[in-house]
Amino acid sequence: MVKKVETVYTSGSWDMLHVGHLNIVRRSRALGERLVVGVSTDELVEAYKGTKPIIPYEERVAIVRALSNVDKVVKQSILMDIRILKRNKIDLATIGDDWKNKHLDGLEWMEEHGKVVYLPYTPGVSTTSIKRKIIKNAYELIYAELKREITAGDRWTDTKRPKG
Repeated sequence: MVKKVETVYTSGSWDMLHVGHLNIVRRSRALGERLVVGVSTDELVEAYKGTKPIIPYEERVAIVRALSNVDKVVKQSILMDIRILKRNKIDLATIGDDWKNKHLDGLEWMEEHGKVVYLPYTPGVSTTSIKRKIIKNAYELIYAELKREITAGDRWTDTKRPKG
């Protein structure tokens, strides 16, 4: 168990917010009195994931800012930016355990100070798995959406038709 510190930092894409994201935020906040969350820009996400996020940057910021455990949201243009860590007086950084043994300047800087906690990912859920599920079920999703629109369109016409 890590002793509770003043300020914790975690970051990510936060695209298509899901329970795994919420778990990261909750676990990170439990380690400190204050939680600063970095939200990666669209350009950064595309650079390291190879695809643009589904939800645009400004909307992802608004979503993360609305989470009750988040005290501050910052723009992340560089993965684990040392300037953000210093500027916000970060005592502890949290990051997914898939980043263990990977080179990342800010992460290495935090490790030198003994201030990194690797958090386990929530099994069975990720933005990538959600995207794959959507692709796999695309036909059924499109069919259901078209059927819903046709049905709703008929109802709208029937209830909104002018009298006379």
